[in-house]
Formats: sequence, C-alpha cells, structure tokens
Amino acid sequence: MRPSRPRNRENESDSEKAMEATINQARIAIRENETILEAARRGGHFIPTLCELADIDHAPGSCRVCLVEITRPGHEEPAIVTACNTPIENGMVVRTRSRRVREMQRLQVELLLADHDLDCAVCARHGDCELQDAAQFVGLRQSRYARPDLAKQRPRDESSPAIIRDMGKCIRCLRCVEVCRREQGVDALVFSGAGLGAEIAVRGGASQGASDCVACGQCVLVCPTGALAERDETEIVVDYLYDPDVITVFQFAPAVRVGFGEEFGLPPGTNVEGQVIAALRTLGADVILDTNFAADVVIMEEGAELLARLKEGRRPTFTSCCPAWINFAEKLYPDILPYLSSTKSPQQCFGVLAKTYLPERMGIDAGRVRVIAIMPCTAKKDEAQRLMFRKDGVREVDVVLTTREFAHLLRREGVDLAALAPSRFDSPYMSEYSGAGAIFGTTGGVMEAAARSMYSALNGRELEHIEIRALRGFEAVRTAEIDLGGSVGKVRLAMCHGLKGVRTVVEDVLAGRSDFDFIEVMACPGGCVDGGGRLRSKKQYQPNALKRRASIYAIDANKTVRQSHNNPQVKRLYQDFLGEPLSHKAEDLLHTRYIRRRNAVKQTIAGIWRDITLSTLVHSEFDALDAHRANAGREAKAPLARSGKTGGRD
Repeated sequence: MRPSRPRNRENESDSEKAMEATINQARIAIRENETILEAARRGGHFIPTLCELADIDHAPGSCRVCLVEITRPGHEEPAIVTACNTPIENGMVVRTRSRRVREMQRLQVELLLADHDLDCAVCARHGDCELQDAAQFVGLRQSRYARPDLAKQRPRDESSPAIIRDMGKCIRCLRCVEVCRREQGVDALVFSGAGLGAEIAVRGGASQGASDCVACGQCVLVCPTGALAERDETEIVVDYLYDPDVITVFQFAPAVRVGFGEEFGLPPGTNVEGQVIAALRTLGADVILDTNFAADVVIMEEGAELLARLKEGRRPTFTSCCPAWINFAEKLYPDILPYLSSTKSPQQCFGVLAKTYLPERMGIDAGRVRVIAIMPCTAKKDEAQRLMFRKDGVREVDVVLTTREFAHLLRREGVDLAALAPSRFDSPYMSEYSGAGAIFGTTGGVMEAAARSMYSALNGRELEHIEIRALRGFEAVRTAEIDLGGSVGKVRLAMCHGLKGVRTVVEDVLAGRSDFDFIEVMACPGGCVDGGGRLRSKKQYQPNALKRRASIYAIDANKTVRQSHNNPQVKRLYQDFLGEPLSHKAEDLLHTRYIRRRNAVKQTIAGIWRDITLSTLVHSEFDALDAHRANAGREAKAPLARSGKTGGRD
C-alpha cells in the first residue's frame, strides 16, 4: 500500500490540527471537552478519586484527592488542580506523581479523615472501602489531624428499616445526592451546612424513615465508604440457624443467582443457583425454596386482575412487585394508588404461603417456621415490616438479607461458594419455576411473563412467539403494543425502570394524557438485577447489568416450562389450596392495600435553589441576604424598644 501523503499543517485551522498533551512525560492525543482525568485514564495513568463517578457523570471535585500538577502553554509556574473537572488543553504538561502532588494528596486524605470515624473493623465497608484504597495509594502512615470527638458529633440515623445513615463515615462526595436526584428523581437527600458542619442531610430535616426516601438503595451502591449501608440482619439469621426449635425456610430471588458469583471469583453473570442451594444446605437451612415459584403465582393473580379490570374499562393498571415503587407512589403520588395492582410481591406471596400452605403440605408446625428472604434489594427489608404483611402480629417474612449480607454470612460461616458442587431443589412444593418466573429479575420481565399467561387465558392456546422482543430493551421508559387476542385485542404497554422517568408517566396518567393499559415499574435502573441490595462495584455504578440480564434471559430460554400457568407446582397450589386466581382465599392471602403517606411541602423557593445549586457562592449570597434582612429587622425594632412601644395596641 502506498503511504499516505503528509498533511500540510500550515494550511490547517487550529480545530483541524491534532491536539496533544503530555502526561508523565508521555505524549497523548486529547479530545475536545475532555478532562485531565479522562485523558489520563485513556493513557493508562492512574489518578486516585473518591467523589468522581463517571457512570453517572459526577465530578464535583469536592474530595480533592485527584490533584495533579500542570503547566499550561505560555505559563512558567506550575499549578495544582483537580483532574476530575479541569479540562485538558493542547500543549498542557501534566504530572500525576511529582513529590508536590503526592504530598498534597496525602494531606488531603488526612484532612478527610479528620472528622471520620476510624473504627474501621466494625464498618460495613471494612476491606472494601474506597477511602481505605485512597489512603493506601497516597502512602498514608498517620492521621495527624484526627478528631474522634468530631466524628461522634455527626448524626447516625437508624430510623429506616432498610438503610442506616452514619455521617461519621461520610466524606461529602455528593454521590448519593446525585444518584437520588438525577438518576432516581426522588431528591430525598440534600447538602447542608458549611465547613466542619457540612453534611448530607435528609430533605426537610426529617429522619430517614419519615422522609420521602423510598429505600431503593441506589445511594448505598454509589457510596464510597460505610456512610450508607443496609440494616445488617445476619445475626438474626445465625440465631435461627442454630435454634433447634426453629424451622428455617429460605427463598432467594431470580436476580440473586446471576448477581452473586463474582463475590467469590466467578465471572459476572454466572448462574450460581445450584451453588446457592448447596451453600444454604451447608449453613444448615431446613427448607430451601425459590422466589421464582412465587413470581409465577403473582402472574396468575396479577394477570387475572388485569383482565378483570380491562373488561370493566378500568385502565391503566400498574404492577405492584417493587416495594420501592410502592413507597414512591404512597409518598409522592398517592392519587395513583387506585391504579396499582393489589397483588403482593413475590417475596410476600412466598412468605404467606410458607406459613400456611407449606406447613399444611409438609405436616410441620407453622409457629416454628421462620422465613428468610435473600434479595438484591434494600426496599424488601422495608416491605417485610409493613403492618399489612402480618397476621396476628406475626410477619409473613421474618428476615430479609440483601445479596451483600448473604455474602457476609457465608464468609462468617466459612463457606466458599465457588468451591461447592451445585445442588438442586428437593422439595415438591414451592421450588419449581417457569422461565416467566425467572425473567421477573429484569426490566420488562413482569410484563412479558404476564403477557404469556394472559394470551393463553384469552385464547385457550399458547402464544406462538413466546419471547416478546418488543418488551425487551434498556430505555428508561419503553412502550409497546401487543395483540392479546380474544375479547381484549390490542393493549398498550409501558415499562419503566429507574424512578426518574416514572414521574412523567404517573403525571400523564393522573392528567388523563395516558393511553396505556398496563404499566410495569421497577424502581432500580435495570430492574432487580441491579437492585440496591446487590454487590457493590468500586468506582462503577452498573458494570455488570447487561451480563446479568443476558443470564436471566438464558435461564428462561433453557426452561422446558416457560409460562407461569404451566408450572406444575403452581397448578397443584390452586388445585389443593387456593381454588382459582382471585378466589376469596387468594384475595385474603395474596392481595394487599396501600396507604397515603405524602409529606407536607415545607420548603421555600430560596431553599430549593440553595439545594439544587450546591454552590458556595449561591450559599453566601443567600446567607448575606438573610443576614441583611435580620439586621434590618433588628434596626426597625430598636426605636420601638427605646420608646417602650411593642407594636401592639396602646
């Protein structure tokens, strides 16, 4: 091949010329609007970060750990800047490991630790903490400015049944505020105060439990330290396992089997269903069953409910499987509650059947049964404690462990998942599932599972093309139209994952602008496979979402039975115990109600502006304005006080 002719750079415009910079003496081509950090990562130069999280486009520069030394063209004196939010320039020279940089990075980490709780051994992130990683990278050997008294003064909020907020471990990175506001659209968290008093607070000064927080747990996923963590209930499970008077019944969600193996060195997305069963047997579990079975039951009830509503002309119907979505509806949009399906979630359907149907079939004492759910979700903890999910004061589900807690439990008990030979369910009750039950774990899965069974109910035959591709996708809000045939015909569907897009859909329904028949909502982006209780990934938000999703669909594709209504154990449940979907017994056990929990709005426009800008300048302007008004008020009252007048009647 003939070599290309060299370009005459003298005739090129500046924008056409290749832009280059030097990082640690290596020349690197740079891109327009690229930061120093982005260019360094492309070039293989590591720069430590704490506040920055590229997946959600978050780079406030608040931690100041990503300091680098630069020399700009035309400037002799080098400058120290934050790499995460400083644009790289043509001809810039960047040094990431000079002595000056290293000393300043080390100092910055020391300052972050000044009011930080240093009792790391009891922290939820011990051994998996990004702050510890940063301290190791900068070579920290002491913390000269540590003030344990300051850490103890910072608030710890345990009011939520799902999430613990410990501000003694917060480094003010603002990741949680960003994901709650920008990704989820809930906006329950705000930045409050200044200086040593600066902290992440709950909007309106409320406690976590009483706030608009929906317990989705996405803030926990992005937190680099132990400032946000699930409420740890592993000790309760250990008590159950070693109590001879307790019969432990375990269930685990569809998403757990494809989002757990990497904790023990297996490739992300590996289906470890068999190993999870084996691990639970090793722990001493008495009965091991599957939440997927209950997902099939939910489709039987929810599908029948939807068809009944369509025949009555009631539309749309929202799914009710996701507890964070239920919290969102109850707290922020209570007028939407009549549109929600009354069917309980798979977790709760399983729980009530495990304490009624299962003891009857197995001949065991229901009073001794303790149901432990393993879920990729923090909101499931909140759901399990709802008063309507208790019978005579007894909870349907006794304990919920997140995927992270389950990993912690196995390590505590010396169980290596990767070393276990896969095992199988051996119960003839509540363990078999269809492919439809498996796809509950991903966005669009509930809708597709329901469509399969509703088509069969309306037409007396199975859907020919069982994989409904129109319902699969990863957009935050997707719409589709499918023909269910029979007396219903075409139906319009919407699938939402991540709560930010749900607001628009809900507001359209309430305003009468919606033309949907059935709307699926999953609070967490991607659905349960990326729920707030899943394994964390340092410096990444959803790195394995697509791999887990692909594994969920592979489970469905490889199942012999792929429709919920064809699950033989589900058929037996209705034949021997429930009768039929929406029967009186099914309504009593498998359906629920919702409550209005909207908080009164107490904020001013000035307060909202202060929150959303997160700007020191804006804060200072408001503070100055407030001070001016206060001084003016005092000056106006002073003459009255001197004259003895109070402003009341003479």
